[in-house]
Amino acid sequence: MSTSADTVCIAGVGYAVPANVRPNSEILKAFPHRTEEQIVRLTGIRERRYATQDESATDLAGVAVQHALAHAGMHVGQIDGIIMATIIPDQPVPSMASALARDLGIPNALAFDLNAACSGWLYGLEVGRALLRVGTAKNLIVVTAELLSRITNPECHDTAFLFGDGAGAAILTTGSGGHRLHRMGLSGDAEQFDAIQRPGGGARMPWPEGESGVDRESFYLQMNGTVVFKHAVIGFANQIEETLTRENLKPDDIAWVVPHQANERILKSVSKRVGIPYEKFVVTISKYGNTSAASVSMALGWAAEEGIFADGDRIIFCSVGAGLTFAGGLLVW
Repeated sequence: MSTSADTVCIAGVGYAVPANVRPNSEILKAFPHRTEEQIVRLTGIRERRYATQDESATDLAGVAVQHALAHAGMHVGQIDGIIMATIIPDQPVPSMASALARDLGIPNALAFDLNAACSGWLYGLEVGRALLRVGTAKNLIVVTAELLSRITNPECHDTAFLFGDGAGAAILTTGSGGHRLHRMGLSGDAEQFDAIQRPGGGARMPWPEGESGVDRESFYLQMNGTVVFKHAVIGFANQIEETLTRENLKPDDIAWVVPHQANERILKSVSKRVGIPYEKFVVTISKYGNTSAASVSMALGWAAEEGIFADGDRIIFCSVGAGLTFAGGLLVW
């Protein structure tokens, strides 16, 4: 494989989840008129992982990174940068990437966070690919960690069953070996800004207002499920089809699709729309739920550990996130 600066590879991947399993049966206690069968039919989710109060997103990211480094056969001293994708860092300032750099023992590495919601890890891959190609760095960590349990309303039936916690990481390098990463297509649709949001926690509303903090709803994730479903199916399909066109490939050329784990019904609809069998989709949502930016990296890490990829497999990534943000591209294993 070429060692040109134009060639960027994923040298290793890894993921991590909390030990604490949160099954549907626990969440259903707040919704006596709903059943396990209904939740599985609507979402495909049977359980998810929730971090304990003693677990931090940075800690979880560190575990995922160590797995990725081991998979790459590299040591942390070879890393000169960290890109962290997350919608809920452990604290707003400094960046969670900086906290991770400190914890990993590489305090002089370039480090920053980005937020493209569920598309964040794929956005991070493309930013990292660009930094490597221009010579800013030689080896980068692109990592994501989400503790969505901390901002999920346990009493909102639209979101209570969807979200979980987890982390995933990849080592990007210009060196030889690894898996060839092609350009990610990035785009958005800001007309759908309100479809998925968490209004509280920023400069407009830094903390709940009122005598009793009655505006807590604004600090939870909010979603218009009907709007999201419609735009997600189209968005996922568009990213897959645009990747096929950009890479001059046909659906039959694709070995695997590693999508954002949004909803099983969405992914099945996308499969039919693009003509790629659902059996070729790497789906982990049943046991991990929707982990936002972490979901693609976690699914890739899980599949790599399971050994389902073969040399030369063409793998398509695709994601739709709040914003809306869209991302998709090709990895050759």
